[in-house]
Amino acid sequence: MNRSSREITQNNRALQPEGRPSESSVVTPLAPPDAAVFETFVVPRYLRWFGDLACEMLIAPERRGDAIVAHLGCRTGFPDRLLVETLGPMRLVGTDPSLAALELARAKAAAIAELSADYRPFDKFPSPLPEGAFTHALALHPMGRASARLHFAMEAQRVLLPGGEFVFALPLRGSFVEIADLLREYAVKYDAMVVADAVEAATALRPSPESLGEELEALGFVDVDVDFRTVGVPFQGGRDLFEDPTTRLLLIPEWQSNLNLDADRLSAAFAYVREAVDRYWAEGGFELSVHVGCARAFKA
Repeated sequence: MNRSSREITQNNRALQPEGRPSESSVVTPLAPPDAAVFETFVVPRYLRWFGDLACEMLIAPERRGDAIVAHLGCRTGFPDRLLVETLGPMRLVGTDPSLAALELARAKAAAIAELSADYRPFDKFPSPLPEGAFTHALALHPMGRASARLHFAMEAQRVLLPGGEFVFALPLRGSFVEIADLLREYAVKYDAMVVADAVEAATALRPSPESLGEELEALGFVDVDVDFRTVGVPFQGGRDLFEDPTTRLLLIPEWQSNLNLDADRLSAAFAYVREAVDRYWAEGGFELSVHVGCARAFKA
């Protein structure tokens, strides 16, 4: 595991927040048929990396049973069981726009001893959570445009008690570099500068460890620390890459949003990526690189 430097430099900024973002509806819901698929396939195959690192960075309260956790964009509840193992008996309020995901989260929570959970629907910020009421706030890999992370950070700032801990896990800059490189190759081959420009802009939307820390400090958080690890997500080929539930439910919607290309251009570019994966990794062994990052910060 690599520990990021706490030296925040101006040159490494991915996105400097200047006031509140204009969009408040930034959370992409899971469709009803996809909630169980997400829990069964996406969580153990991919999201667990973010949940594991987030729980490693959580600090348990001094008194057992004092933890009150806000889980922002909770989907199906993961890492519910890990949270209890880390923080002890706890009260948790989760928010998500998918009613099907919330139903599954409630069913899971009922089977977890020492967890008192309440799951509430929301589709825009601010969430229905009370202000200044939580000892901990958590967000894992928010769905939607990469820059939407600022909404989650500001919401955590709003709902935390003074001294409360915010843990925020998400892919860092340099994640999915294989996709970016193949899209650049497509842009060169077909003289599609609009795609090349879109790739560079989308890449810059993701924070580096340094800029993520800087963003949180700019929002008023203190004692910010960012940790990260790099993992590889394996696929059998191009078809597997684009049909895998992780890609279909979590990654492609974000790539589409970040690239901001018209539907025809995006379809052609992704078709090229799919064919290129099969061509270059004909024997299999394709892995998608992900820089799993997690920030820990405290409300002043």
